[in-house]
Amino acid sequence: MPSQILTATLILLFPLALAANEKDIRDFDPLFDHDDTLNVELEGPFGWLTRERPDEEEVPGKFRFNADDGSTVELDVVIRTRGKNRRDKETCRFPPLRLNFKRSQTDDTLFDKQDKLKLVTHCRSNSERYDQAVVSEYLAYRILNTLTDRSFRARLLRIRYIYTDNDGIVETFGILIEHKDRLGKRINGKPLAVERVKVSDLRPADLNLTSVFQYFLGNTDFSPVATAPDEDCCHNQALFASEDGLYYTVPYDFDRTGWVNSPYATPNPRFNIRSVRVRLYRGRCVNNKHLNATLQLFRDRRSDIEGLLNAQRELSPGTRRYLLNFSRGFYDIIDNAKKFDKAIVNSCI
Repeated sequence: MPSQILTATLILLFPLALAANEKDIRDFDPLFDHDDTLNVELEGPFGWLTRERPDEEEVPGKFRFNADDGSTVELDVVIRTRGKNRRDKETCRFPPLRLNFKRSQTDDTLFDKQDKLKLVTHCRSNSERYDQAVVSEYLAYRILNTLTDRSFRARLLRIRYIYTDNDGIVETFGILIEHKDRLGKRINGKPLAVERVKVSDLRPADLNLTSVFQYFLGNTDFSPVATAPDEDCCHNQALFASEDGLYYTVPYDFDRTGWVNSPYATPNPRFNIRSVRVRLYRGRCVNNKHLNATLQLFRDRRSDIEGLLNAQRELSPGTRRYLLNFSRGFYDIIDNAKKFDKAIVNSCI
């Protein structure tokens, strides 16, 4: 091949290769590029999984959904139970799951580029309150998405569980959560596995934003700097290295918040609050200089947040009313100087 033609060919192919790479790691994530509720079927031995809840053992299953053209897509998955609190039989009769897809089967489907995904489950079957808790937790993720791209994306599912080890069929809600590796690529941050960090290791503006967000949700079940022994830092918050050497901290797991108001949620007794519906600020005083910018962001996004609540068709009227009132309670505090000083400025750590 003449050198001129070879050079021209390489020039033409370079943008295509670059585009393919960008598709792989940043812009191409069809599962989380839509916010409509996805109807799926998940088939597996859920009687055994519910009974045994193994730490490591995985079982085969099938995952089905309809493509845009109406055809049914069936994917092989490997299913295992996961988590800690919600995996406890005393807390949830149905455990949270992790789905492992075969990437060779997901090409050019809605699940293109997906591999392992956390599935937030309904906890207990045939219960509207538990179903509404799933939808409320999904909206917590969506609200954080409106505040920052450095947040886990989520997709609400309407799931038909088909039990292969008995005749059980359960229809309820679930949430698929973006994998941390995908999030890391999207925000140009490397996921970290460390035992603990110092507050000074975290990007101040990001820590302040997530602290106020946790206050918005009425959450005390988290730590941005530490976790239980032998577990990766941090408790219900993931760490990512950033280009400036500091770490991003990204929250997840919101079931024990006043926002979700799940039936089993109780506050940590060391905080001496009577209910998860009572807000307690756990932000760091050293980052109070970022409060004005953080709160202005919440004010700027208020109509978007309320729009999400009003548009979510899966919310019952009672749950929608509760969430709108809970949200307004937050804004009542931050827009009242006396309440703001008492609840946030003078209550920081």
